[in-house]
Amino acid sequence: MSGASITVLFFAAARERAGGARQTLEVPEDARVSDVLRLLSERHPALAPLLPHLRVAVDQEFVGPEAPVRAGAEVALIPPVAGGAPGLFRVVDRPLRLEEVVEAVGGEAYGGLVTFSGSVRNQTKGRRVLRLEYEAYAPMAEKKLAEIGAEVAAQWPGTRLAIVHRVGTLTPGELAVVIAAAAPHRKEAFRGCEHAIERLKQDVPIWKKEFFEDGEVWVGLGP
Repeated sequence: MSGASITVLFFAAARERAGGARQTLEVPEDARVSDVLRLLSERHPALAPLLPHLRVAVDQEFVGPEAPVRAGAEVALIPPVAGGAPGLFRVVDRPLRLEEVVEAVGGEAYGGLVTFSGSVRNQTKGRRVLRLEYEAYAPMAEKKLAEIGAEVAAQWPGTRLAIVHRVGTLTPGELAVVIAAAAPHRKEAFRGCEHAIERLKQDVPIWKKEFFEDGEVWVGLGP
């Protein structure tokens, strides 16, 4: 049986268990996602228990286990995340400013403008947080953020959205994400901003690892 070569990307806990962020894998020419996962579990036994908790993206689109995987494809293993329309959708490794998203969506036609700033807490369930480390599949994350912007524009016409998320090491008090939604009226701006926050936690491949005085954990996977 002839084979094909694909690239596999690992993030967050999957990267740790696979021992690296990127690998080349030889698969059957007619391979499906399920075949890729089987081969990866054979290559990396420590990865196998994590596979039921992962989502898989092929060429930056979420797919199911029966989806075909063509030669040369980029397959990403996506752990549970820590949570286009005109606007700004970026993943950056620098400090954030709320003003940058406000400036991206504001204008004279927009009478309502709602913002959200998400900062690092100093404790989680009674445990003192020393720092967080955010990691992202940046090209796909920015694509998904823009899709959220398109959803908001379609559901509440005339609403514009901007989202900037930070990656890297953050300490308590630092901003991890800033969001701004602008609309002709306040109701649509509030709803657009709330929708963005909830969707960000569902499909955008950004993860966070919490570091405590007595341990560490990838948020969404547990200890």
